[in-house]
Amino acid sequence: VGQGDAIFIRTPQRSDILIDGGPDDSVLSCLGKHMPFWDRDLELVILTHPHSDHFTGLFSVLKTYKAKGFVTEDLENKTLGFEELMNLIKNKAIPARFVFAGDKFKLKDGVEFEIVGPTEEFLRETSPGGTIGESNEFGSVETLVSFVKFSILLTGDSQKEELKNAAESYNLKDIDILQVPHHGSRFGLTAEILDILSPKIAAISVVNKNKYGHPTPFTLELLKSKNIKTLRTGEMGDIEIV
Repeated sequence: VGQGDAIFIRTPQRSDILIDGGPDDSVLSCLGKHMPFWDRDLELVILTHPHSDHFTGLFSVLKTYKAKGFVTEDLENKTLGFEELMNLIKNKAIPARFVFAGDKFKLKDGVEFEIVGPTEEFLRETSPGGTIGESNEFGSVETLVSFVKFSILLTGDSQKEELKNAAESYNLKDIDILQVPHHGSRFGLTAEILDILSPKIAAISVVNKNKYGHPTPFTLELLKSKNIKTLRTGEMGDIEIV
């Protein structure tokens, strides 16, 4: 979806979950490829945090598909766009709730979604007043998705402090897939975190030659030094994991 995040999960028994919606309606192309044309239901939509490169695409999604549930963190963005999104969810009567570390969702086929960050305490400390600006990255929903022996850690725009806390608190180790936080920014990962998680593959959602300099040379070198295979949407397009 370019410089933003959108992750679609289709489970073995065909439950459809969307984590973030990207910066525009590009996500509709992905949904159209991987969902039958007659299927217009999303069992769950997760918004990691209220930044436009993660939520703008949800306008098109929620107008095209029926979302049966919506979850996000307990932070607001005072921008008009985010207020419009929350009004759209309310007007469509989509069940919505805030999630914190410790919350879990388990589907009938055994796929489990466990929220490993942020904690309520972390949100209070990093975002006084319960708001987040467009340029400041603080709390972001971190989700561990697991099925049998497979696991993927989805990190949104989280920073190293939150990710380290989650890794230690939930004993996260030997992760199959790690979504590199915040499009590969300088402040998402450390060598210590990678040693704990020990991911087999790292995936970065990013567009080539963006104005932010993502992914940073620091992050790429860090992943290389740990011999972690790294995939980038800017080079590959959609990254599909089966």
